[in-house]
Parts: sequence; structure tokens; C-alpha cells
Amino acid sequence: MTLRLVIFDVDGTLVDSQGDILGAMSAAYASEGMERPSREAILSIVGLSLPQAFSVLAPDLGAVQRTRLVEGYKDAYAGLRMTGGPEASPLYPGIPALLDRLSARDDVLLGIATGKSRRGLTALLESQGLTQLFVTRQCADGNPSKPHPAMLYTAIEEAGVEAEHAMMIGDTSYDMEMARAAGIARIGVTWGYHPREALVDAQHVVDDAAALERAIGNILGEMS
Repeated sequence: MTLRLVIFDVDGTLVDSQGDILGAMSAAYASEGMERPSREAILSIVGLSLPQAFSVLAPDLGAVQRTRLVEGYKDAYAGLRMTGGPEASPLYPGIPALLDRLSARDDVLLGIATGKSRRGLTALLESQGLTQLFVTRQCADGNPSKPHPAMLYTAIEEAGVEAEHAMMIGDTSYDMEMARAAGIARIGVTWGYHPREALVDAQHVVDDAAALERAIGNILGEMS
């Protein structure tokens, strides 16, 4: 039996976390006496690691102040995750059933590659009851930011599969660029934070969980 690895992005792919993201951004900027960037600007950088995200959002700030923004965001996000519960960052429609069906397969392993911090990822997975589903969980801590492919290389190594038996699913151009650089199959989803036209590196683009499941099945079949 050939094991295949299905790797998911988190924010904008598995969960709609924009409420927590925007709230944490508001708190971080308020702590520095600054006006928060627009919703569109913030959602455009979802997927990047926090240091890189703030470099994009606030390029004119010094490194010390950007570091304070990063830490302020992390603290605010952790507080929101503790008080908000699973409804604060809900799973997208159809995703729970899809994850259940994939995890029940003997030939499929599940993984995560996200720009979230380890602390933020752990809190989110615990709140949604998803902790046990993923054999590899790659995040911004200890990895270069997307679209660098390092976290995919690590995920593939940890899962013990070959690159030709792995795929990446995400909602941003960063996810698709990362997967292309790693040489693995890639599916873009349109319900997240980057528009369809940004997913130019995707091999498949899908609009709902049912279409995603079909695309995953087609790729898994091609890997057999």
C-alpha cells in the first residue's frame, strides 16, 4: 500500500478565522497607539509568518516596534482563542465530514502547513477537536515563511512519504507558490482570503468542500 499525504493550510482553508485575526490585529495596533490597516490589507497577508506579515503591513516601522506588534498579536490571539471557543473560528461547511472521511482511509495521512505560530495552531486545533487528525503540523515557528517550501519538505519527511505522493490544499497564492516550489500537487480553494485570480499556481481550483473532495480523489487516483 502506498501512503499519500494530504497537507492543509489552516486560516481560510479549514477555518474562517478572520474574526480572531482582525481582532488580534486591532489589539496589537492599539497597543502601539496606531490605526489598524484595512480588513483587505490584513486578509491579504494571511498565510505569511507574523514577522513577514508585519513587514508587509508596516514596512516603515523599525524592527523593534514590529517585534512588539508581533508579540502583541500573539498575546491577543491567544486570549481570543481561550475565550471564543470553536464558534469564533468555525470550520468551513463540509470540512469536518471531509476530514473524517480522509482520516478514516488507511492509505492517507493528513498534515498541516500554516503561517500560524505553534501556540496559535495548538489552541485552534484543541478548540475544534482536531488535534489527533494530523501526523505532521508545520507552522511558522522554526520554518521560513511561506512561500518558501521548507515546511512542506519537513512535513513530507516527517510523514515518511515521497514528494510525488503529497499534495497541498490552500486558499492563498503563498500556499500555491510554496507547493509548486516543493514539486507537489496543489489545490486552491476559493472560500478563503485570496481571490480566485491569485491562485494561478494551483492545478485545481474548487469552490466548495464537495468539489475539493472530488479533486483530492482524482489526485489520489493519479498517485496510485
